[in-house]
Amino acid sequence: MILVADSGSSKTDWLLDTPGGAPAEYRTDGLNPYFLTEKEIAKKLHDQLAALTAISHQITEIYFFGAGCSSPDRHEMVSNALSQVFPKAFVSVDSDLLGSAYATCGRDKGICCVLGTGSNISFFDGEDVAEGKHGLGYVLGDEGSGSWLGKTLVTDFMYGNMPADIAASFYKTYQLDKATVIKNVYQQPRANSYLASFAKFLNGIQYTDYGQKVLNDSFIEFIETNIKSYPEYHQYNCHFVGSIAYHFSEELKAQCAKNNIHVGKIIQKPIDELLKFIVKRSGV
Repeated sequence: MILVADSGSSKTDWLLDTPGGAPAEYRTDGLNPYFLTEKEIAKKLHDQLAALTAISHQITEIYFFGAGCSSPDRHEMVSNALSQVFPKAFVSVDSDLLGSAYATCGRDKGICCVLGTGSNISFFDGEDVAEGKHGLGYVLGDEGSGSWLGKTLVTDFMYGNMPADIAASFYKTYQLDKATVIKNVYQQPRANSYLASFAKFLNGIQYTDYGQKVLNDSFIEFIETNIKSYPEYHQYNCHFVGSIAYHFSEELKAQCAKNNIHVGKIIQKPIDELLKFIVKRSGV
């Protein structure tokens, strides 16, 4: 059986290709090797994939595509952790960008963008994603992402730059104060996920003037910093994956149209299309 994973910083989606039946779905925490050690990843796999560990001997191939898996040493960390849990399986680890490219581009050339908890972008040549200068993480980058949007909301609230009615709703929802924000951002792990958790507040204020400004400014920043760094961006379809791109696709498409960007697929989770691609490629 083939097991495929798409891992972000917040969560990991898993699909198990079961012969003669529908794929079995599983979900665990995000398994980003920049935020977790090999031992911590293995523990999460043991604890959160108990149903699969019981049939680990039946799983022959694992294809893991994850945020933070962009270098050989990070590949090795995740691969070693997976091999501890699934010792009989062939294990392949690649970046979430490559997985997203397979899910959206297939074998066609195109630009693939991730807009979830974090953000990233790469050009896909039909075989592999080109190494780029983006993906700097939530401190230096992540334009247009959930963490970027959450940071905007939190700072606007703390600085008193939110409209009064929206600020009142924000406080009622989160009961935030400066000490809480400082502790979670600077003293606790997974600050990127903490900041991204506030992005869902935009669902309730999406069509207010303030909500539109936050979303449009964020997507403009992503376009100017990321997409336009590819001189021939207008010649290819530009695909998007991730919850931010999916839930706020109206604003994203509008900003892309203004910049002559040809939008291809926008999908929330690449895992379904990714499994289809892997199974077809494997000839199963």
